[in-house]
Amino acid sequence: MGFQIYGVPNLIFFTFLAFTISALPENNSSNKGLNSISQINSNSVLVALLDSHYTELSELVEKALLLQTLEEAVTNHNISIFAPRNEALERDLDPEFKRFLLEPGNLKSLQNLILFHVIPARIESNHWPVGVKKKPVYHTSLCRDAGDEKIPLHRKNGEKIVGTARVIKSDDIIRPDGIIHGIERFLVPKSVQQEFNARRSLRATSAVIPDGAPEVDPRTHRLKKPAPPVPAGAPPALPIYDALAPGPSLAPAPAPGPGGPRHHFDGESQVKDFIQTLLHYGGYNEMADILVNLTSLASEMGRLVSEGYVLTVLAPNDEAMAKLTTDQLSDPGAPEQIMYYHLIPEYQTEESMYNSVRRFGKVNYDTLRLPHKVVAEEADGSVKFGHGEGSAYLFDPDIYTDGRISVQGLTGFCSRRRKVKRLKLLLLQKLFLSQEEEIIGNDMYNAWCCWTRFSFLYLSLNFHTQKIKEKEKGKTMVQKG
Repeated sequence: MGFQIYGVPNLIFFTFLAFTISALPENNSSNKGLNSISQINSNSVLVALLDSHYTELSELVEKALLLQTLEEAVTNHNISIFAPRNEALERDLDPEFKRFLLEPGNLKSLQNLILFHVIPARIESNHWPVGVKKKPVYHTSLCRDAGDEKIPLHRKNGEKIVGTARVIKSDDIIRPDGIIHGIERFLVPKSVQQEFNARRSLRATSAVIPDGAPEVDPRTHRLKKPAPPVPAGAPPALPIYDALAPGPSLAPAPAPGPGGPRHHFDGESQVKDFIQTLLHYGGYNEMADILVNLTSLASEMGRLVSEGYVLTVLAPNDEAMAKLTTDQLSDPGAPEQIMYYHLIPEYQTEESMYNSVRRFGKVNYDTLRLPHKVVAEEADGSVKFGHGEGSAYLFDPDIYTDGRISVQGLTGFCSRRRKVKRLKLLLLQKLFLSQEEEIIGNDMYNAWCCWTRFSFLYLSLNFHTQKIKEKEKGKTMVQKG
């Protein structure tokens, strides 16, 4: 009776127990996968790489979508990562090769490049591998497309070498599942280099310029001759006045090219940099506005610097700009002509100009407004430009100096000197020519009258000139008072 009452529940219990035991292997296998995933913790070498100072490599790992691949590699074995320094991507790599790697269509090449820096073995500095007779020891990387290409590890002159790169920081980051060594440059596998060469040769082939096409020089309207090779940084062959754009009455200034034909200087970036410096420095906003908005001088200066020319900008401050009247700026091309008179086609700093005026007294600097020159002389321990009311002092020295563009802040505008003596001579010459017939005549009375009239006009001209000078001097005293 009892068997019939308790037997059925016991049968159900043992059946359930057998079913549970039979299901245990599957649960163990699933738990094993969970355990492997849980091994990627905060102490992992991958987390240390992403948080390290190797920011360029960590960004490339994220762009190449390799986090999952590296996590799987870490769960299976220890890894050694050879991390290039951050400057290697910017300085050591060819710009075209860097552009090739970052293009979306070349994701596979970027992945192969990064995986070539990872070895599925733990290599520390204290047991750096050295083969028999000090021959290199070759290790296979995680890059599957590398084929038979392996990474050689050896020593040379006491330094550790990985491929063609020198180890600059061994055992930089140590974690239980891996280690990171710092190297000086990227290791490029042959497969990635071949893909880049094939792509570059294809691009060059698809954009071939025929050699026989004649080119006409727009300045001389003659066929251009092939230019001789120019060393990097050499000064331009043409003077700066021949390289200037046409004036506003002819055509607007052309936009600067991408670094000039020789690609030595990026003038557009340098001009933008110095204009931003003017704005941040303060007190020269009007000057920046004239260069960028009121005229096209900023783009023209960028083109000149791209061609290899140097410039010194004498920049009047905002107080001096406020004194400009509408009549001075209303004429066509007037703002350009004013600014041209403040651009010197040579590189001068405050120290070089002050030394020149101390040594030679007065120094005449050429300007872009031909044929006028700006005169500099020493005054009160500084450099003064111009004459009289049209003089300006060097007030903010070396606002911007980069070796190609120099900006010096002035307290006013530099005006051209009014040559009163030359005007007097011209007037006297005209008076003499107008009376020439009477003077040459034989009548002594007529000649005497002519010379008397000539002397009277000369004295009146001197009198009016003296009055003008006294008025200008009085205005100057009132302004100073």
